[in-house]
This record gives sequence, C-alpha cells and structure tokens, in this order.
Amino acid sequence: MQDRLTGNDPVSLLIMVVFPHCKINLGLHVLYKRADGYHELDTCFYPITFHDLLEVLPAKNFSVTLTGLSIPGNKTDNICVMAYRLLQQEYQLPNISIHLHKEVPIGAGLGGGSSDGVFTLKALNTIFNLGITPEKMLHYASQLGSDCAFFCQDNPMIGRGRGELLSPVSVSLKHFYLILLKPPIHISTKTAFAGLKPKERKVSIEKIVTQVPVDKWKDHLSNDFEESIFKLYPEIEACKTKLYDHGAVYASMTGSGAGVYGLFNNETDVVKFQDKNLIWRGRLL
Repeated sequence: MQDRLTGNDPVSLLIMVVFPHCKINLGLHVLYKRADGYHELDTCFYPITFHDLLEVLPAKNFSVTLTGLSIPGNKTDNICVMAYRLLQQEYQLPNISIHLHKEVPIGAGLGGGSSDGVFTLKALNTIFNLGITPEKMLHYASQLGSDCAFFCQDNPMIGRGRGELLSPVSVSLKHFYLILLKPPIHISTKTAFAGLKPKERKVSIEKIVTQVPVDKWKDHLSNDFEESIFKLYPEIEACKTKLYDHGAVYASMTGSGAGVYGLFNNETDVVKFQDKNLIWRGRLL
C-alpha cells in the first residue's frame, strides 16, 4: 500500500469536515423479546438537520479531540475511534486526527453517537479512497450499533429487527417545524427496557405514518417506552404536555432516551416557544 502521508499522494492534503445529523422516531413499538436477548422493534426513523461537527484528516500521530457537550467515558473509546479501528483492521489505514464538536446531547434518543460513528466511516472511505460499496458500508455500520445502519441513508426508513433492518417509506414532514426538548436526565438502556410490556400489533407503524394524517397521529402513533418512562420521570411527560399546550400537532418521546419532540404547523408558535430544556428548533426539510 502506498504511504498516504507522503507528499506524492494528493489524498494526504484532504481534510474532511462533515456534519453528522440526528433523527427522530415516528412511533416505536416493541413487539417481543427474541431468542437472542434483543427485542423486535417496529419504528420509523426520520432524519433531521440538527447535527454535530466532525473533522477527520490523515496525521503522523493518532489523536482525538472533543469539544462542545461533554461525552462520558474515555475519549479513546469514542464511537468515532471504534469506526476507525474497524476499518483500520481491514484496510491498514495510517494514523488520523479526529476532532468531534458535540452539539447533539447524549441519551436523548436522537442517535447522535451512532451518526458520529457512521459519518467517520464515510469520511475515511472518501479520504483514503477505499471504494466501500453501500452494502459493505451497511455491514460496517451495523457492527457499531443497532441504529447505525440508518445513518448510511438520507431518507426516512422503517426500522425492524433491532432497528438495523431498513426499508424505504413514503412519508414527508416537509414544511413542518420541529422543537426538541431534553431534560437533564439520563436513561440507561436497562432502565428503558425494564418497564416494557412487549406486545404484537395489528397495525404497523409504516401503515400509520403513510395512511394517517399527521394531525391524527396523536390518536394512532405511539412510543411504547413512554408509559413506563413517564412514571419514572414525570419531567419528560411534562415536556410532551407543554409541546401540545403550545400548539404541537404531534408530540412524542424519540427512541428510548429523554428527548421529546413536537411537530408544529405554525412558525410563530415555534419562535415564541421558551423552555429551559429546549435544545433545537427548526424547519424540517
């Protein structure tokens, strides 16, 4: 393999700055516990433009710097480092420098960490011209986490299995406005699943989001984690209530984290909204 850090290789001059975006869940059903210990899920992942900032470039010495919101744990165990190590084993990559500026909160159910990992894979593929196919990229992403595969896509997807089995879905929230709230609460995966009562559904989330108008979702589209999480953390339920009180046409927890979102028709309602737990607001594309 040619030394990618020599002046003869133009790729050594390439610096990748990317913006790992996050997602919301349109409904989340936990159907049953599988034989492998995981739960069978049914959900719709929807991309939003709220993002982190990630810089990746070849370097003589490996380094990781983190700024913005605090990320718990050792920075060398960050998912971006995991992504690098995953490809480094197969492609013998040289050292790189990673700088991650964190804007998407940890534990919000927004998939910010998963997105960071996948965007690292994409950046390395581009910088080192690895020629990784979309199918192989999905394979690598799924090794990083259950919802990582979604961030290989740019469109809404139905997620089944552990969330890694994806299929396109025709749903658009263009022209809606979004408000994201997150109280200062961390919900572990163990806590989130402990209070669940899985149950099969006659109507799939795909059918709901494609056949029921958004202003009727309140009566049809649910996140199974809400029932138990709201009992443990009434502050999270209060966020959902406030969003409805201020004009949301639909509000829900996203994923199994502490984040709650509201969809709005009226931009004025969004601009006027004030709350100490507000982390992002904007128009959906």
